[in-house]
Amino acid sequence: MDEFDLDQPLIDIFSPQEHNYWTARHAVEGVQIFGGIGSGKTSGSGRLLALKYLINGFGGLVLTVKPDEKAAWQEYAQLTGRTDDLLIIEPGGEHCFNFLEYESQHATGEKAITENIVEVLKTVIRAGNEKDTGKSDDAFWETALDMLIFNVIDLCKLAYNYISIQDMYDIVQTVPKGEQALQAQTKTAPDKAYRKAMAAAQSNVNVQIDAWFLTLPFDMQERLRENNALFEMEMLEAIPDARLLKFVDQFFVDNFITLSDKTRSIIDFSFSSFLFRLLREPIYSMFCRYASTITPEDSLDGKIILINLPVKIYQKVGRDCQILFKYIWQRAMEKRDQTHNNWPVFLWADEAQNFLHEHDADYQATARSSRIATVYISQNIPNYYACMGGQKAEYRVKSFLGTLATKIFHANADIETNKYASELIGEIYFEDESESVTVAKDFSQTRGKSLRLERIVRAEEFVRLKTGGPLNHYYVEGYLHRQGDRVAKGFNHVKMVFNQVYQPQS
Repeated sequence: MDEFDLDQPLIDIFSPQEHNYWTARHAVEGVQIFGGIGSGKTSGSGRLLALKYLINGFGGLVLTVKPDEKAAWQEYAQLTGRTDDLLIIEPGGEHCFNFLEYESQHATGEKAITENIVEVLKTVIRAGNEKDTGKSDDAFWETALDMLIFNVIDLCKLAYNYISIQDMYDIVQTVPKGEQALQAQTKTAPDKAYRKAMAAAQSNVNVQIDAWFLTLPFDMQERLRENNALFEMEMLEAIPDARLLKFVDQFFVDNFITLSDKTRSIIDFSFSSFLFRLLREPIYSMFCRYASTITPEDSLDGKIILINLPVKIYQKVGRDCQILFKYIWQRAMEKRDQTHNNWPVFLWADEAQNFLHEHDADYQATARSSRIATVYISQNIPNYYACMGGQKAEYRVKSFLGTLATKIFHANADIETNKYASELIGEIYFEDESESVTVAKDFSQTRGKSLRLERIVRAEEFVRLKTGGPLNHYYVEGYLHRQGDRVAKGFNHVKMVFNQVYQPQS
C-alpha cells in the first residue's frame, strides 16, 4: 500500500464563520458517541464515520449486538465499492477463526504459547465476570483462575503436544476432589481425562530423561545412579519439560485438589463453563474446529471483518466470542510493522459496553501510534459503569473515556451523561448587564456590567437535540467535542447536523 497521510480530511466541519476539517489523525485518536434510544447516534454520526472510513480504504473489525448490523454494513460496503472486502464470520458461513491455532502459530517460543492463550482466555472470562457479578477486584480468585488455566494448558502440551478445547474441558471436569479421590482415580480410573493426561505427560518426559541420560559420560551416569537427589537436580536443570511437569503435578496435588469444595467449585465453574460454551455448535465450528480462513492481519490488507454473533440473539456466548476475537485483533494491530503498512484500521462497536475488557484503557492509550481508529457507540455513561464493575468502576470508566479524544453527544435523557457533556465542553464568561432607577426627591439612574461564569452548553440542551426521522427531515443534531483542537469559533466543540440518508460521493 501507498503511504497514508494522517492529515487526510475525512469530515468537513462547517460553522457560520469558518470551515474546518476532521482528519484521519483525529480518527486514530478514538471516537466515543453517546445518544439515547432513537437519538440517531448510529444512523447519524455513526453512519457518516463508517462510510468515510470505508471510502478512504480503512480495514477493520466490526462487533455486533443487534441482528440488523450485518445488513447495515453490507449496505455501507455496497455504497463505497467495498463489498469484496467485507468478510463475515457467522454460523453456517464460509469463514472461521481457530484462535488456539492462531495463538500457537504467532507465539515467539514454547513458553509464549501458553502465556498468549492464558491471557486471551482469562481476559474473556474476567470480562464476563465483571458484567455478570459486578466484582473482579478479589486477587485470590483471579490468581487461582490464572493458575488453573496455566496448568491445564501446560498439561495438555506435555501430554499431547497440542492444545484443544475438548481436552482442557475434560481435564478440568475430571480433576479429583480431595486426596482420597486422587488415590482412587489413580488405581481404578486411569482412563479419566486428568489421570490419562498426567500418565501421557510422564511417559513423554521419561523418554526425554532416558535420551538425556544416555548422552552423559559413564562416570557421571554412575554418580547419578547412586545419588537420587543429585539425579533429580541435574535432570530438572537439563530437561525443561521435566521441570514443568513437576510444577504441574505440585499445583494439582498440593494445591488444587486439596481446596475446599466451595472454593474449588467457584474456580472450576468459571473456567469449565466458558470452555463448555466454546464446545457447543455453532461456536465450536467457528472458533475451534477448523483451520482459520480469516486472521486479524486481514484487516491490514483492507478487509472489514464482521463477527455476526449478535448479543441480542446469542447472549453471553456471542459476547464472549467477540471479546475473544477483539482482544486477539487488538494485539495483532499493535504488533504490525508500520514501515511496510501504515494504513489506518478501525475497531467498531455499537452498544460498546457489551465488549469492554480489562485491557481496553491501556490498549486505547497506544492506539494512535498503531493507527487504530476506535469508534465506540453507547447510550450513556452508566452503561459503562454497569459493565466494567468492581469497586473502582467509576475511575476505570473515566480513565477509559479519557483515551477517546473525539466525543459526539446526541439527544439524551440521561442526566449523568448530559452533565458530563456539559462539563466537558466547559464554561465561559458572559457579560451580565444591570440597570437601576431611583425616583425620589432626586432622580438617579445607574448602569453596570459584570462577568458571569456559565456553562457554554447547559445539560438540558442535550434533551432538545433533533433525533432525525421524517419529522426532522432525517437530520440528526449532535455536539462534537475535540480534545486539544479548536474546531469552531475558537472553541473545542461545535454543534453539527448529520444526515441519516447520507450518500457518499462517487
